[in-house]
Amino acid sequence: MIEVLVPGPYATVQDLGRRGLAHLGVPGSGAADAESLRLANRLVGNPEGAAGIEVTFGGARLAFRSGAWVAVTGAPCPLAAVPRAGTGVPFWVPAGGELRFGTPAWGLRSYLAVRGGVAVEPVLGSRSTDSLSGLGPEPLRAGTLLPVGDTGELPPIHVDQAPPPGRRAGVLRVLPGPRDDWFAPGALEALCGRPYVVSQDSNRVGVRLHGPELVRAREGELPSEGMVTGAVQVPPSGQPIVFLADHPPTGGYPVIAVVLTADLPVAAQLRPGDPVRFTTRPHL
Repeated sequence: MIEVLVPGPYATVQDLGRRGLAHLGVPGSGAADAESLRLANRLVGNPEGAAGIEVTFGGARLAFRSGAWVAVTGAPCPLAAVPRAGTGVPFWVPAGGELRFGTPAWGLRSYLAVRGGVAVEPVLGSRSTDSLSGLGPEPLRAGTLLPVGDTGELPPIHVDQAPPPGRRAGVLRVLPGPRDDWFAPGALEALCGRPYVVSQDSNRVGVRLHGPELVRAREGELPSEGMVTGAVQVPPSGQPIVFLADHPPTGGYPVIAVVLTADLPVAAQLRPGDPVRFTTRPHL
């Protein structure tokens, strides 16, 4: 059992989400930086889709009632109160131990995997907290108790350390969106021509950006239609929003571009105030 002493600014339980239910209006949710959650799980011998804890901008404190192997990936932050703790390595937290997350050196979201996985009750096949729909467990708060799953059938831990990822430039590769014809000529070039700045209103639903206004060629709004993670939707303000894990399954604003799946972890780690650029070049 893990007890949340302090959740930090925002912390949730996340796995790889509720796949295959968008046609029923169920958002996908799951880890915003799925690549980092998968790595953390591999480090402790879990299946890649096991549930872990997504910590936003550090500040969390977790108490372990029994000993456990854990790994922390994603935004690299100092870890205190446990010997040999560090990001990108499996380490042992003894019974009664406490793990404290400092402020990340860069990035926004860190991921804690515990051997056996966080075993909260699944909802519609996933243990993920969905901030938009309210499905899944509530966001973590002081006093939350998280059960840990059985480790008896798991393979041994073989990896000592994963190479640190290093800070990735805030560049998002995009493909033209399904509604790029709703914008004035040259709008996609305008999207890619100058940097945007991440707004403080960003969250797990989407990265809201401030920068060059994207001008429409058509008035009115679309009927609601399906949306994918990474869709760059443009509301009437002309300021783009990059949809993340908790985005709605449908939306009525035109999508000018879609971020490549490989760059979604970059989008998930953008902080308010960070600059970000778009490019149509598939190879950087």
